[in-house]
Amino acid sequence: MVTWIKDEKNLQEIRQKDKDFFVLAFYGSFSSAANRAMNELEEFSKENEKIPLYAIDVGKVKGIHKQFGVKSVPTVIALEKGKVTRRIEGVESSQFYAQIFLGARPLAHKKGEKEKFHRVVVYSTASCPWCATTKNYLRRKGVPFRDVDVGSDQQAAQRLVQRSGQTGVPQVDIDGHLIVGFNQAKIDLLLSK
Repeated sequence: MVTWIKDEKNLQEIRQKDKDFFVLAFYGSFSSAANRAMNELEEFSKENEKIPLYAIDVGKVKGIHKQFGVKSVPTVIALEKGKVTRRIEGVESSQFYAQIFLGARPLAHKKGEKEKFHRVVVYSTASCPWCATTKNYLRRKGVPFRDVDVGSDQQAAQRLVQRSGQTGVPQVDIDGHLIVGFNQAKIDLLLSK
């Protein structure tokens, strides 16, 4: 069951009570995507009752989203020992949330091998079809990533051009290695390391 946070004080109480781990969803009733995500999160919560899941309606509870760098809804984060360890922006399925928040990842690992988590950032624009292809590919592989819309964030766009020397999107940063364009082979290679 999703528990709704009423105010800053309520959030602080939750951070004390569930200090080891909890999931926090940022929602806005004005967003159809946020409404779809909330339906999926409700389903996830029913199937995974032991995972503490909270939600904040950014239209009713102001300012908290800024503490976590949330710029759009829906955004779902996991907090472990007070630190954000996972971030999902956009709508995902209940199964995807389970893969990410329960640690069940579809990528195969050898017996006894520690699971590797990669820092993945996708630089994209809303109108780019290859950006959508890249993000869908990562979602199918169960790879969590942060999406930076360089079409609406000019500072991020400038930093990216300075770093890669390229203006095209998508650009995918996997653990500090940049891939320009959708290159499935390179993505797979970097994720396998």
